[in-house]
Amino acid sequence: MRDFLDAVPRPLAWALREGYVSAVERLPAVFEFFFRRLEAHGLLWRLEQAICAHAATVIGRWADEFGPGAVVSTYPPASQAIGALREDGRLSVPAITYLTDPAVHVSWLHPAVDRHLAVTAATAAHGSAGYDVALEVAGPLVPRRFAQRLPAAELAALRRELAADDDRPLALLVGGSLGLGDVRTTVDDVVAAGFTAVVLCGRNDALRRRLTGPGVVALGWRDDVHRLLQAADVLVQNAGGLSFTESLVAGLPAVTYRPIPGHGRANAKVLDDAGLAPWARDPADLARQLHAQLARGRSRQDFPDPADLVLGRPARIPAEVAA
Repeated sequence: MRDFLDAVPRPLAWALREGYVSAVERLPAVFEFFFRRLEAHGLLWRLEQAICAHAATVIGRWADEFGPGAVVSTYPPASQAIGALREDGRLSVPAITYLTDPAVHVSWLHPAVDRHLAVTAATAAHGSAGYDVALEVAGPLVPRRFAQRLPAAELAALRRELAADDDRPLALLVGGSLGLGDVRTTVDDVVAAGFTAVVLCGRNDALRRRLTGPGVVALGWRDDVHRLLQAADVLVQNAGGLSFTESLVAGLPAVTYRPIPGHGRANAKVLDDAGLAPWARDPADLARQLHAQLARGRSRQDFPDPADLVLGRPARIPAEVAA
């Protein structure tokens, strides 16, 4: 496993990482504009392709050194890079893109990539309708521990640890590893709806320090997210990526609220349209959706293993995912 940003010059990697964070946090309209303009295959698209072409040379060297049976991308620019390698013959093994977002975007797609895999049929349908691209339903790419229920005593102890004597339902709020988005407003609206807000702040220590008050539990970096998903009653998310996929495997109902621009809003629409997670548009709607998801409770689903498709094994696609 290698980081795409290690394949570009260090100053450019810094600009890509910090530029993304700054745009989402401070210039959301600009990020939304860039996200949409990439679809036009104009100047921004050519700039992205130039970055990916540089990265492709390094990624090709990694592949030569490692000797893989396949190369799998879980990041849009990396998909462009391995597609370019496949197209001009520098990569002799299959190139596979695994879309970690519910919504398809042009940056995920390259005509020379051998297979495009998706978590659910909602993403496959979006790719077919919007891009005329065939995506295969592969299932969630998360560890099996996310599907395992905690023993009752351990679950009760964890809930007491998180909320002490507070008997309100627990809403687990996620904003990615960097705690992006208007998390403070979301916390206030979740608490006003009658829930305890358990907030995963990730590496954002400044956010964790700011989130105080009744009904608020601010957590730093955790390596037991699978346990937190079992302890919570509902997930509130703003991006629709890996955290949502983990909640799907855990059977935890989810609500999207105040999604971040670009891929966050696109993912929110796909999840809402497919009935996988409602997109609450205002505080009153958030309260309605939270209580509706709480009443719905957990669901237990059987998912395929993405390794089956990557390794060429016959895959069984359960009806819940394929429908």
